[in-house]
Amino acid sequence: MFIDKAEIAVKAGDGGKGCLSFRREKYVPRGGPDGGHGGKGGDVIIEASRHLTTLLDFRYRHTWQAENGQGGKGGRKAGRKGETLIIKVPVGTVVREKESGKFYDLTEDKENFIIAHGGKGGRGNAAFVTSTRRAPRIIEKGRPGEKKKIELELKLIADAGLVGCPNAGKSTFLRKVSSAKPKVAGYPFTTVRPYLGVIENAGSANFILADIPGLLEGAHRGIGLGDEFLRHIERTRLLIYLIDLAGVDGRDPFDDFLSLQKELKAYKVDLTGKPFLIGLNKIDLPEAKKNLERFKKKIKGMIFPLSALTGEGLPVFIEKIARELEKIKKDS
Repeated sequence: MFIDKAEIAVKAGDGGKGCLSFRREKYVPRGGPDGGHGGKGGDVIIEASRHLTTLLDFRYRHTWQAENGQGGKGGRKAGRKGETLIIKVPVGTVVREKESGKFYDLTEDKENFIIAHGGKGGRGNAAFVTSTRRAPRIIEKGRPGEKKKIELELKLIADAGLVGCPNAGKSTFLRKVSSAKPKVAGYPFTTVRPYLGVIENAGSANFILADIPGLLEGAHRGIGLGDEFLRHIERTRLLIYLIDLAGVDGRDPFDDFLSLQKELKAYKVDLTGKPFLIGLNKIDLPEAKKNLERFKKKIKGMIFPLSALTGEGLPVFIEKIARELEKIKKDS
């Protein structure tokens, strides 16, 4: 199951209590105070891991707490520190503190930060000895660890993002050109989660392509499934529009392209400024031939007729994507 948003509460460990103790040994009549300090509470650390792909672990567990520090002991022995709690999330996760609005963007494997600091341990009575107070019976309680409510939001990291209207053939395309296995069927909204596919030996380099679920008009306002997945396009370097050139569902191919651009522009981050290519899918169907000529009159130089089903035009298109990505990387 793919989960890309979660809300949890984190609690760092409390500091241990200082110890009230006096040295008691035979032949030492005035041993004096020897209470040790309490141990520091454990921190809560959030760390990115390339081995995770979803926030599923946070669907059923909403509270995460580090270990408390132990209390001090006699003989000036300090209590043990609380164990640090490391919470692992997928690379590409944005962590946002609900109260302050502060956020952290984890884009590299093993990148981490402390989200909640453990409380300081309290001092034992040995720390309160003065020239006039030789046998203090004073100790400190440990300080409480920090508590925070945070939001986790996963944004897939891919070189190129595949966008299109429902039933445009994106899943078939991804299955054909990579080892990814998204569900394929002849009805809208087959894809209900983003998929990543690695395209190997494409042009001069491999690249990662993300299949984003189909967008409907009004997706940026939450209509259909689009609003839940538009965030995954933000990180991509290149957009790949996949258009149903045959208009199988009675849709106009060029109107579909304009509609997709409208939704990307209306999103909270204008995504239309990204470089893009257009794949005109289903060229193997008779209706597509007529629409191709109309498309060519409207847009020139960046359209590629293809068939995700038969493979026609795919090698040329994939090689073009790879070359464009290399160019973008060099220019950035």
